[in-house]
Amino acid sequence: MPQPEVHSFFDPATNTISHIVRDPDGPACAIIDSVMDLDYAAGRITSAHADALIGFIRDHGWRLEWLIETHVHADHLSAAPYIQQRLGGQIGIGAQITVVQDVFGKIFNEGTEFQRDGSQFDRLFVEGDRYQIGGLEARVMHTPGHTPACMTHVIGDAAFVGDTLFMPDGGSARADFPGGDAGQLYDSMQKILALPDQTRLFMCHDYGPNGRAIAWETTVAEQRAQNIHLTGATREAFIAMRQARDATLGMPRLIIPSLQVNMRAGEIPTDASGRPMLKVPINGL
Repeated sequence: MPQPEVHSFFDPATNTISHIVRDPDGPACAIIDSVMDLDYAAGRITSAHADALIGFIRDHGWRLEWLIETHVHADHLSAAPYIQQRLGGQIGIGAQITVVQDVFGKIFNEGTEFQRDGSQFDRLFVEGDRYQIGGLEARVMHTPGHTPACMTHVIGDAAFVGDTLFMPDGGSARADFPGGDAGQLYDSMQKILALPDQTRLFMCHDYGPNGRAIAWETTVAEQRAQNIHLTGATREAFIAMRQARDATLGMPRLIIPSLQVNMRAGEIPTDASGRPMLKVPINGL
């Protein structure tokens, strides 16, 4: 089984981990879940995190072929178009992005000019799709529950799970956003845990439960044995736990800007005069 080279970059402002995945036999690589920096209070967007990814790839002489979004993130802005302008590559996301666009297009009162067909992205993935990173084959699993468009990307002996799983002591992501479903989340987690025991699993987020150091890599075997939301839990028990837990959670700090930007493949919406502008729907979420 091929073992892709993985380099991970943690963004402390959003607790997000971006991953660069390289074909071990060549210069081709992909970026999974990039981050653009946002000072929401000041309305200022900067690019330090994205520039670190760009610099790393350029310093190694690699060729960027893909910018993968595991789902429409609600806690950070994607840097995919910013990076694409500088390094090339195709932007890909799950085909159910159209469901997300329809739901949030209504919440944000987007006009008819906002396309809800996923055309902002270069590739829409469905279950079982395959694509190449140089000579390295990647395949895609539809793993909804956190959002309808969540996908897990299996690349050699590594799987990039987005928000479907957290580290074993973190459990699982919430399932109460529009289109989320705790039962689907449980099924998706089981689907991931059906991969070979030694499969490396890479997280999109980590919050260092109980003060431990930030981490983002585990294995299927470790998750199956130690995940605090799954070990010994039936599907019904998991659903009850997830729904009760989600009822106590506040909205992510950056959900309003993140959804508007990320459903557009990372592009900032503009007002009638063409200026970058974000909306705040009152009592809409």
